[in-house]
Amino acid sequence: MSQASTLLQLGLVHLALTAAPGVAAILLTARFGRRDTPTLLGVGLAASGLSAMAVLWAFYADPTVGKVAAYAVVAASAVVAVTAVRTLGDRVRELGDLLPPLVLWGLGVLFLLFFGFLHGGTGEPLRLASVRFSHQLPSDSFLPLSFADWLYVHGHHGAAPHVGDWLASDRPPLQTAYVLAQRPFAWDTSGLHYQVLGVALQLLWIPGLWAVLSAARVRRPTRSLAMVAVLLSDVAIVHGFYVWPKLLAAAFLLGAAALVLSDGWRDARRRPPLVLLAACLMGLALLAHGSSVFGIVPIVAVAVFRGVPNLRLIGTGLAIGALLWVPWAAYQHWVDPPGNRLAKWMLAGSVPIDTRGTLPTIVDSYESAGVVRVLENKGANFRTMTGDVSTLDHLGDAVSSTASGDAHHAIRELRDDRFSSLLWSTGLFVAAPFVMLYAFVRRRRRDPADWGFALVALAMVALGCVVWGLVLFGNPPARTYIHQGTLLLPLLAVAGLVAGLRAVAPRAAAVFVAVNAASVVALYAPSLDELPGTRFSYAGALAASVCLAGCLAVAALSARPRRGVGDPGPGAERTVVEPAMATSGATE
Repeated sequence: MSQASTLLQLGLVHLALTAAPGVAAILLTARFGRRDTPTLLGVGLAASGLSAMAVLWAFYADPTVGKVAAYAVVAASAVVAVTAVRTLGDRVRELGDLLPPLVLWGLGVLFLLFFGFLHGGTGEPLRLASVRFSHQLPSDSFLPLSFADWLYVHGHHGAAPHVGDWLASDRPPLQTAYVLAQRPFAWDTSGLHYQVLGVALQLLWIPGLWAVLSAARVRRPTRSLAMVAVLLSDVAIVHGFYVWPKLLAAAFLLGAAALVLSDGWRDARRRPPLVLLAACLMGLALLAHGSSVFGIVPIVAVAVFRGVPNLRLIGTGLAIGALLWVPWAAYQHWVDPPGNRLAKWMLAGSVPIDTRGTLPTIVDSYESAGVVRVLENKGANFRTMTGDVSTLDHLGDAVSSTASGDAHHAIRELRDDRFSSLLWSTGLFVAAPFVMLYAFVRRRRRDPADWGFALVALAMVALGCVVWGLVLFGNPPARTYIHQGTLLLPLLAVAGLVAGLRAVAPRAAAVFVAVNAASVVALYAPSLDELPGTRFSYAGALAASVCLAGCLAVAALSARPRRGVGDPGPGAERTVVEPAMATSGATE
């Protein structure tokens, strides 16, 4: 079997297994009368994560119980989905707005798989993923697999062995849970199944971002352009193929953000399910990666600004988060202690392994550093986000290397800078704020929905950056490099910048998206560190091109006006994310 056909087969298998619980939950929710896209996609994401965690704890109880639970989840999903479709009958057509994000997710996953393995490497997929689009990356992507391997055989009998000097309890378990939920169906020893599943999980940001843009009621062309811009961005390609669970965490944060941006949130006091669903999604984000806290803060801020639920609802939401987190905290404390290495690393800049608690370590680090050094560290955090003077030097070096014919060195310089800095990870969109500012000063007419979402999204990014920069300790091991924060921030930044451009200069927005997408594909197509025995795959290149064309076709079709549930028809009044932040006088 050829590499392309193998990737296609595995991709379809893991896409189906990942989607099954979510699709069933969406159809069941629609059966009870819900039709709005943000809520249904949020329900799907939550059901997917919760079912995976249920399987993980079943495996912890006993591997045999875990296997039964994995089969039961898929069987129950099929039964629920079929029953719900039959009950809905012709009304299932009202869910048509959910089809594009699901198709786009599937095509996006296949595109990234073919693009990532463009030069071969399916025999050593995890090793390839660690060098394919960046410099040599650490063993982080292997940790969820290692923990899953232990639980699959041993269950609760002892703690999983170390991977290097990492404990299984050092990282949250959601990606491990997904591995256990699918391992009984299709697996191998080379890691290819895990790599394919990992890409499918990381690209769950696609339905998450679609939910956000739908909730904000941006124009359909804007939504499509934003999806393409993020799909063909540095963040989505690099962190989508190197499968540490950072984009997975961002997917759940996007689902929660969509709920607080939706029309229904204004009536949150009388809509407990919406609040509880948002709490569940934020809890799952934390179970995917602890840095999700830097995304939760701006989401909660917007939620409070748009309508504070009553105290009983807030308490119930906190209880849901506790129910999700407490079992894992108990595992960290009693089964595989101390489980706080990463917290001490990021919050106290303390890398050496020791037995100190998190709070004492933080106090010791700040006392040792002193006021002056602490202020210098925080300043370094904010400079790292924006890129310092060396970033411009690297750009000049890349240009000089290209002129002298050393394209590989130029590509490596550009990849390294765009991997590390939040600002430069947005690619050419780094110039978009200047266009938006020019339009604001010149008082150009702007679409209220697109402009309102752009301001809210960029305000969330700014708040997240402030919290991130102040909380991380700031010494070299614990600085605000993009991979040491939440990837929600760059995803929202690109989407917000596209919306802002579309609000004031639609043609310029299209040019920005097209040129940036082409530059990203050109930057990441070459392989700088090929594995022995690998070679360029023409079949893979063709398959990647077909999948990418499919993504663009779905985006283009979704940009066309359509009357339907949850979508205002021509001339209908649109609901803006926050009217106080938008300016009337739209122009297409």
